[in-house]
Amino acid sequence: MEKKTLSAGVIVIRREENKKWYLLLRAYRNWDFPKGMVEAGEEPLQGAIREVEEETSLNNLTFTWGNSYQETPPYGRGKVARYYVAETRQTDITLPINPELGHPEHEEYRWVPYQEARGMVAPRVQSILDWAHTLTS
Repeated sequence: MEKKTLSAGVIVIRREENKKWYLLLRAYRNWDFPKGMVEAGEEPLQGAIREVEEETSLNNLTFTWGNSYQETPPYGRGKVARYYVAETRQTDITLPINPELGHPEHEEYRWVPYQEARGMVAPRVQSILDWAHTLTS
């Protein structure tokens, strides 16, 4: 059995005029929520918060729904992505340069409503988005 490799991220929601907007990031042709590998000795939630800040500069997340999470089925080489849900009021996102890469990890970001987000993310992430949408309704 392959060892599970855990990445952690956050489904970031912004509420505006009774609507929910989801933050998606694009790397190549793939859209996903901010996430990355959990480092050795790091709690997954702390890793998720760190990854959001590294990828978007967001550092004011509110975990309104606690530290509940959902995980994707294994993909790639046994990788599993764990997602938490948080809110922000910030609308402008910065895609900082990753020092190891010399450029940002993502080409663009978008705030999108649920149905649009669902059509943009990979099938393995759609059920996670559905969970978050129900949780936050």
